[in-house]
Amino acid sequence: MIITRTPFRVSFCGGGSDIADFYRKHGGCVLSTSINKYMYITIHPYFDETKTALRFSGIEIVDDIADIKHSIFHQVLNDMHIGGVEISSTADVPSGTGLGSSSTFTAGLLHALYCYQGKYVSKQDIAAEACRVEIEKLGNPIGKQDQYAAACGGLNFIEFHQDDTVTVSPIIMKESIKQELQDNLIMFYTGIRHDANVILAEQKKNISAADKETNLMQMCRLARDMKASLEQNEIKDFGKLLHEGWIRKRELASGVTNLQMDAIYEKAIHSGAVGGKLLGAGGGGFFLFYCDKDKQDRLERALGLKRFPFRFERDGTSVIYVGDKYW
Repeated sequence: MIITRTPFRVSFCGGGSDIADFYRKHGGCVLSTSINKYMYITIHPYFDETKTALRFSGIEIVDDIADIKHSIFHQVLNDMHIGGVEISSTADVPSGTGLGSSSTFTAGLLHALYCYQGKYVSKQDIAAEACRVEIEKLGNPIGKQDQYAAACGGLNFIEFHQDDTVTVSPIIMKESIKQELQDNLIMFYTGIRHDANVILAEQKKNISAADKETNLMQMCRLARDMKASLEQNEIKDFGKLLHEGWIRKRELASGVTNLQMDAIYEKAIHSGAVGGKLLGAGGGGFFLFYCDKDKQDRLERALGLKRFPFRFERDGTSVIYVGDKYW
């Protein structure tokens, strides 16, 4: 048996610039961190070696891997010609909440299958293959940031170059200041799940519009400003930059926000938060706010939403268990 653990991510600024239609023209960048909430993938030989069993939010047991209905399982297992196994996935958070669950699942699955085959593959290569699976092979209207954030782990500035290469640069800052940054970030679950692909498809379609393109260029500028501030061990403007990024992001597609989400945001700002954003594509899921630690209880009471504790993590996708083979 092999078990991989792959973190979810929080993206602070730059989301949308990781879509090929934009970064191949202008280059893109994102500031993000992986967090201590995880996707776990378990793989071992199935008792009936003529079948393949998959356990996720549903269950599939097939005689032929070509008959698998789950799109990512189908693509990856057929690409690698792996069958006769049982694979299970469990996660600390549900899908459709803005923490990059699909790409986290893909990166963790690839890592588990490479290990099952006895192959070492770097985290960067796992991320690149996850992008190929989701974007090129399955045609999902998404960008590259989630795969690299999940696979590589850590607080990073991720750049998407015009030649399709990606650079992941860790943010170097004092641990005490990074701790203060963590302490001033607070996350709430709205209770609403969304289909990110619907929102991202509209966003991708809108990228060619001059105003949307300008917005994304400004969001990249904000991501670079965030990077510069953190590397100077300065976080006093982080909330303001987060707020400006949210104002620009909500213009990218109609589904990014709605009246209910806007009301939550406005209440948060009036209750002590300096800035914030809906994570992921938007439309629901998790709200992240920058709020001084001594004002967070007031903010929590005002919003009346489920608080979701989290911490930064730095490991990325990892193998946490390898058992003996018994075949």
